[in-house]
Amino acid sequence: MENNIDKIRHSLAHVLASAVLEIYSKTKLGMGPAVENGFYYDFDLPKSLEPSDLEKIEEKMKGIISKNQKFIKKDVTKLAAKKLFKDQPYKLELIKELPGKNVSIYANGDFTDLCKGPHIKNTSEIKPNTFKLTKIAGAYWKGSEKNKMLTRIYGLAFQTEKELSDYIKMLQEVEKRDHRKLGQKLELYMFHETAPGMAYWLPKGLIIFNELVNFWREEHQKEGYQEIKSPLINKKELYQISGHWDHYKENMFLSETEEGETYGLKPMNCPNAMVVYESRPRSYKELPLRLSDSDTLHRFEKSGTLNGLLRVREFSQDDAHIFVKEEQIEEEYNRILAIIKKFYSIFNIEYSFRLGTRPKDFMGDAKSWSKAELALKNILEKSGKKYTIEKGDGSFYGPKIDILMKDSLKREWQMGTIQLDFQIPKKFNLKYIDSDGKTKTPVVIHRVVYGSIERFIGILTEHLAGAFPVWLSPVQAAIVPISEKHGDYAKKIEKELKEKNIRTELRNENETLGKKIREAEMQKIPYLLVVGDKEISANAVSIRERGKGDIGAVKLEKFIEKITKEIQEKK
Repeated sequence: MENNIDKIRHSLAHVLASAVLEIYSKTKLGMGPAVENGFYYDFDLPKSLEPSDLEKIEEKMKGIISKNQKFIKKDVTKLAAKKLFKDQPYKLELIKELPGKNVSIYANGDFTDLCKGPHIKNTSEIKPNTFKLTKIAGAYWKGSEKNKMLTRIYGLAFQTEKELSDYIKMLQEVEKRDHRKLGQKLELYMFHETAPGMAYWLPKGLIIFNELVNFWREEHQKEGYQEIKSPLINKKELYQISGHWDHYKENMFLSETEEGETYGLKPMNCPNAMVVYESRPRSYKELPLRLSDSDTLHRFEKSGTLNGLLRVREFSQDDAHIFVKEEQIEEEYNRILAIIKKFYSIFNIEYSFRLGTRPKDFMGDAKSWSKAELALKNILEKSGKKYTIEKGDGSFYGPKIDILMKDSLKREWQMGTIQLDFQIPKKFNLKYIDSDGKTKTPVVIHRVVYGSIERFIGILTEHLAGAFPVWLSPVQAAIVPISEKHGDYAKKIEKELKEKNIRTELRNENETLGKKIREAEMQKIPYLLVVGDKEISANAVSIRERGKGDIGAVKLEKFIEKITKEIQEKK
């Protein structure tokens, strides 16, 4: 069934191209694959499209589908294909690049496309009410900024009308939860055109950022991690030793000095962790040596891939590099898995694991890779957690376990990662003296739990729809005086709460009580404390709790006790 929906989606991409050509005959065709939940096609159009044009194209598609056109595959010579697509420059470019002397084409009705398939047998297999064109976007030809910007039309397609309807409702909910909009509305973070892919953290957003880092720091200190801080910029020679220069240079921000030296902004922390390890002789008694850091990193992501906090050029990681003996690998992984369980359970997040194995562009020898992969597979088997295997998805220096979280909308996100590395320690010639007096090379475990903290906050914002738990909320309680005459009592409460380290805001605007409450609720503040004559006489506050509404009046000390407990328990 799943295979058939992929064929339907791919076939709909062809129907889309056919419809566009019928409406705009001078269109030049790019490529149109099936993708998760739908399809798209890239066009070089003679005119700009408006969202309203999608309805016209969709109706034309339904007309084509109603003709019950067969999808017919043919293998033709490249020469014949070039004649067939003589007016389609993008197709000619693809034909030139394809290997061999022959290429495959698919025809439905009067439309023919360069394609290897597979497709459905007939358009009658497509139910007209199970697909929908959704949006228009720009896309560089072949994804390269050096090429022309084409027009990409996206569509959704499912087996049934209900599946399509449910997915569209989910997308509408995603739109409401968009972290870029919520970040602006809640005054958490912002972006500026002079710093693409780099967030400006506003006071409220920085509170969330710092709380996450503080929690990470406290928990890791308990687990024996030692925090370090290293330079943000290093000479290229460091990255040549680590292997990143050969495998990652195109993703780095580089600068050449007047002296002819090349420096790179660090895109990851591991080379500097190796420098710290090798700074003095090491003994087996020090292992596992757990070095943690949360430094700022920079990676040159293409501008077209940047997406709010989810894909950035500047970010911080809750990073750690653990130097272990081979026989300590399993025990150390189990400790890391326990940390992951604690962190993700606090946010009530479902998660699973994905094992990434040796990629084509790998460093080291196949034997040590197989050994590392087997070790990680055994650890995952014993963990009892669901996991999948993604062949070829490991880092260039070792296999990895990725953390896949499922948010409240059931979307899956790749978050942290745990990587097993036998290679980079050898490149740096790292050593320790073992109990038998022999010199040996440690194994390094690279690991992050949150992943990019920026990305984690972006996903968490959408997961929670901006309603952060009390301990993480920038403002934990807002005091709302009923009228101006209750202002002094409100200030007294504000002072007491702040003395207890409760993040408090006084809403004493010259507005109606209803408007003050509405605006505070729109900021998703966990507790609103309404005060008037009755509250003053009882030394109390009337509480409105987020998601529950009015829960009545309580003595101030009782409220302080309640919220302090929630903060301490990370509620």
